[in-house]
Amino acid sequence: MPRENARAPMRRETESATGVISHEVFEVRCASHRFHSWRSTVRYPAVNESRSAAFLEGNSLRNTAIMLAALQLIVGTPTFGDEKPLVISAIVSADHPVNRLVPTKTLGAGIDGHEKGECAQMFTDKNIAEMLSSGLGPLTYRLRTELGSEVWHWNPRGKWSDPAHNCGYWTSDSSLSEPINVSYGYRLPRRGNTIDQANDDGYSRIADGDPNSFWKSNPYLDSHFTGKSEDAHPQWVVIDLGASKLVNAIRIHWGTPYATQYRIEYWPGDDPMHLNPDDDDDWQLFANGKTDDGHAGSDLIRLTERPRAVQFVRILMSRSSQISAESSDDIRDSLGFAIREIDLGKMGKDGRFHDHIRHAPDRHRQTIIYASSTDPWHRAEDIDYDTEQAGLDFILRSKLTNNLPMLVPVGVLYDTPENAVAEIQYLLRRNYSLEGVELGEEPDGQWVSPEDYAALYAGVGRRVEDLKSSLKIGGPSLQNFEDQLLTWADASGNRSWMNRFLEYIRGAKVRLDFLSFEFYPFDNICADAAPHLLEIPKRLGAMMASLRKDGVPTDIPWLMTEYGYSVFGGRPEVDIEGALFNADTVGAFLTLSGAKPYLYGYEPNYLQDELKCSWGNLMMLQLRPKSDQLNRLSVYYATQLLTKEWMQPVNETHEMFRVTMNQTKPRSSSVVTAYAVRRPDKKWSLLAINKDPNRTARLGVEFNLPNANQPASFVGQVEVLQFSREQYAWHAAGPNGHPIRSLPPVRLTREAASYDLPPYSLTVLRGNLPAVKSQYRHSSLQGRSN
Repeated sequence: MPRENARAPMRRETESATGVISHEVFEVRCASHRFHSWRSTVRYPAVNESRSAAFLEGNSLRNTAIMLAALQLIVGTPTFGDEKPLVISAIVSADHPVNRLVPTKTLGAGIDGHEKGECAQMFTDKNIAEMLSSGLGPLTYRLRTELGSEVWHWNPRGKWSDPAHNCGYWTSDSSLSEPINVSYGYRLPRRGNTIDQANDDGYSRIADGDPNSFWKSNPYLDSHFTGKSEDAHPQWVVIDLGASKLVNAIRIHWGTPYATQYRIEYWPGDDPMHLNPDDDDDWQLFANGKTDDGHAGSDLIRLTERPRAVQFVRILMSRSSQISAESSDDIRDSLGFAIREIDLGKMGKDGRFHDHIRHAPDRHRQTIIYASSTDPWHRAEDIDYDTEQAGLDFILRSKLTNNLPMLVPVGVLYDTPENAVAEIQYLLRRNYSLEGVELGEEPDGQWVSPEDYAALYAGVGRRVEDLKSSLKIGGPSLQNFEDQLLTWADASGNRSWMNRFLEYIRGAKVRLDFLSFEFYPFDNICADAAPHLLEIPKRLGAMMASLRKDGVPTDIPWLMTEYGYSVFGGRPEVDIEGALFNADTVGAFLTLSGAKPYLYGYEPNYLQDELKCSWGNLMMLQLRPKSDQLNRLSVYYATQLLTKEWMQPVNETHEMFRVTMNQTKPRSSSVVTAYAVRRPDKKWSLLAINKDPNRTARLGVEFNLPNANQPASFVGQVEVLQFSREQYAWHAAGPNGHPIRSLPPVRLTREAASYDLPPYSLTVLRGNLPAVKSQYRHSSLQGRSN
């Protein structure tokens, strides 16, 4: 930060891998403008003196860039070709705040599971200090095992339901002992889904070709645990043949328990697993697809006389035999449904069966299978050492929490209520401060029906409520969706996933103290980022409007527990576009009255090339092979700009106001977005984002104040901070990509009626308004950030 001195120039220091760059600020006058230019010198630690000459030569361009960036803020960024700056005005509706928040308790980040050995590499004291320097506050713990179809041994100490064989249903130990520094998930040997949302390296037991393995549904969805009727939670298996194929017969090799009542159906439309609002199709019963007297062993059913061309086939099971394969005192072994293998295809008049299903114990070679749920039964040998979660004690005892309550997860989809409750008991015994408990993660993205998730939510939620009634419970950590979150229609024709979930828990009298959802809008990481960036506020707004329409209460906190450009790694996340995305997303979310946004990609990480088109990752700090130094990426500087410049890094309330953008050539989406905050120091702060990659925007700012006769503008000196390609440049070099220019935002003060925003840039304007008697503090808005 610059320091004022009457006789000496201002000085700022920028750390580098080789030394410390000191930037001296001198006041310069150019025409009618006053600005600061930077004169940079380099001060080297003694250990680096041998590299001083080389560093000076390479760093001259960096120093020149800093000075030119300051000059460009005044004389204007050169436009491409003969284009003039795009003239845009931002009109702040300063009469009524749309949100109130304490930034140090609002702007947060998430910690996730990682590959083997990475937690120790990421969470060094030095790296944690660098993470904290971004200014982010509260923390949420993300549960990778829940996305990978694994059960979480959050404590490596615990007990099996069948201790003699080290298998069964696991409950971690809730008693206090040695701190938990790392934990692991366990693969489920009764898995139904071919695909998972984590490493996606497992496979379905329904199509693995092994007659001794089997899928089994979650016993906690049986009426024994739910208290509902026996057919209230039908379980299903969907077979995706990959293309339309002629089908007239199915052979089901049942495990135990088997289904006594079930239906075989086909989907007449395109894709039942990824619905859109225009889909009005529903599952259709094959002519001979209904069975009311199912039996053990293998069932061969001729579904129809004439083969039908289908791609998706569903087995819908409503009544169970409720028997177990072996004598067992554990009732969970006899609840639900089990299938060993399925053959689906065409049977000729001669009785010969041609099976379309590819049977293999490999995700890439087997036919894709989807299952409604999976039994959390497993064995000690199923431990997955390839993925690790940082231990709960390690995180909660570290500085990463900023001494703030942490949002913690419990496993729901692939876990037991007993294990989930034991986790919360443990954390309460440790006297850790908890923001709340998030039940499960992304059930919608894992094809779980709203009623099934709601039943599991209720089963865990009631027990957590019994532990401590003041502890907040919520979820569902919805996966990103467009337009509306849809599922297959129920008996009344209702296709809204969220509406049906809410109806169920309302009837079950279980609380939803907060809503959690994720925002990853752009699956096509290979496409040009510029058009995508224009869509951010509209996409996020549509998503939140849809949830309100579906009945999500607006008087509870809405948490965006993860946000990022894409679920896939790619260049836009590490180049300047990543900074623009994150700033725009946070500003839009808070303007829409969101309570807390949690950045995904807090930990230092490496580059990935998941879609084979560019290297990148969701991260703000880049690990460097064979070095303990970190590269600061564009998202890091954008985060600092939000937490320390746009808002004040203090534990005091800020007020947000809606901003309307007017531009000379109207477009469906504004190329510039802006977000206004009135800070505790009484300054008005405007975050402006120019998402045009080539064209400067000339921004005028007006404030519609209450009790004022005309719009107001900033008066006196305005502090300007800008971050653009003058400060940051990415060098794409495959897995060795890195920033070749990584500098903090440039800072200056000026008096002007308009402000030039360089192409692809973030700008913070901070200043005062004319004194007008106002009624800000008398607004009826209730803040929801706590």
